[in-house]
Amino acid sequence: MELLAVEGIGEVQAGADVAALLAESEDIGSEDVICVASTIVSKAEGRGANLADFPAGPRAEEIADRLEGVAGEGKDPRFAQAVLEESTEVLIEAPFLLTETRFGHITVNAGIDRSNTPESDLLLLPERPAESAARIRSNLPGSPPVVLTDTSGRPFRHGQRGVAIGWDGMAASRDWRGEPDRTGRELGVTVQSVVDELAGAANLVMGEGNGGTPAALVREWAFGEHGGSEELFRPVESDYVRQALRGWSL
Repeated sequence: MELLAVEGIGEVQAGADVAALLAESEDIGSEDVICVASTIVSKAEGRGANLADFPAGPRAEEIADRLEGVAGEGKDPRFAQAVLEESTEVLIEAPFLLTETRFGHITVNAGIDRSNTPESDLLLLPERPAESAARIRSNLPGSPPVVLTDTSGRPFRHGQRGVAIGWDGMAASRDWRGEPDRTGRELGVTVQSVVDELAGAANLVMGEGNGGTPAALVREWAFGEHGGSEELFRPVESDYVRQALRGWSL
């Protein structure tokens, strides 16, 4: 397959038409997959916020004090309040905040960004990334599949990678169960998260920091003759790591 960074989009303002910006910057075909950084979608949807918008409550004050004690440096309780308001569950309070967002993604600080936000203190994730992806796709010529990406850390490994937080026009995963391996043995558990893999691949050409570009095209890639699934976020009843975290404290 081929990966192409989409150049020339520039700084995105609230109210911008992300699909129009993409179409103006690159010739997108119906067989392509377009991966879009959630950052520009959040900006277009007016998800910039300021710390003053989140007066800290008692729990946020307590969390900030606890984080300050662990980290040895001051923590703004208003930021903790913003994380709480963007979350449905807090899994870890220290040494960092690990939470579930309102759309089911588990990440540090509810995915709230404090970089590349020239007009606000904070940038919140899109409220409903799947709907955002569907809206972008419906306004692109040929309606190619769209994957919204975010940079996220990983348990047990250093560093971050691109992951999918919303998608439309393709299944989230392809199911290899029941198909034979190279020795003829039937696969029993392999379900491949293609939206995450495409997001990670796209992140290689999108880049980070002030040299990054907010979108990438994936060309000459095909889902193949596999069953598909829309499931990406593991349900609580089968997420044993999450269950264990609920009983853990620092």
